[in-house]
Amino acid sequence: MNTATAAKPQTWQALCTRADLVPYSGVAAWVESAEGPVQAALFYLPGHEPELYAIDHHDPIAGANVIARGIVGDLKGEAVVASPIYKQHFRLEDGQCLENPGLRLRTWPLRLDGEKVLIQA
Repeated sequence: MNTATAAKPQTWQALCTRADLVPYSGVAAWVESAEGPVQAALFYLPGHEPELYAIDHHDPIAGANVIARGIVGDLKGEAVVASPIYKQHFRLEDGQCLENPGLRLRTWPLRLDGEKVLIQA
């Protein structure tokens, strides 16, 4: 018997405060998504538009949760993070792997509410 379950609507959740984020670096966080709990990598780039990004913390090539520990940089005007293991670059805007067009990390909208960091998941 196959039963369908209704997907949970995406809601804004408080994750941390702006003070918990490290400028130009990543921080890992647990997120309650419609599919269940997942790990996200949060990036804070002060002065960049946008300043906040959330992408999947799981590196599909290495098979490990390491993306938040990657090196943040800029390739051809796009904000990226390089995986700390095999150095693939993932765009922070949409999670696209620049070296492998068939790979894309999941992304979530982030915003500030005062000093609280909120994610829509």
